Amino acid sequence: MEAVSKGAKEMGGTTVGILPDRGKGNPYLDVAVRTGMGYGRNVILVESADAVVAIGGGYGTLSEIAIALKAGKNVFGYFTWEIEGVVKCITPEEAVLMAVAAARRSC
Repeated sequence: MEAVSKGAKEMGGTTVGILPDRGKGNPYLDVAVRTGMGYGRNVILVESADAVVAIGGGYGTLSEIAIALKAGKNVFGYFTWEIEGVVKCITPEEAVLMAVAAARRSC
């Protein structure tokens, strides 16, 4: 998530981290929401999103993907779980561009 936050900051974006614990997050966060909820924060994260980008990941990422698909959110994946409903992208940039386009359509 640090790389994502850094990229967003470099492009002039505002970064928000919904953290599973009471930690500080990464140095590129403008806003850190400390939930103290462990994996329960995945629901907050997904429900706050207009679209979801999944990159790599373990079971926590799988949990976020499942929550997003159940909630009817668009999910774009790069080098992640290949399951029905996840749009496979060739590059991280493609995943981001597709997610932004989907989010704009949903507004």
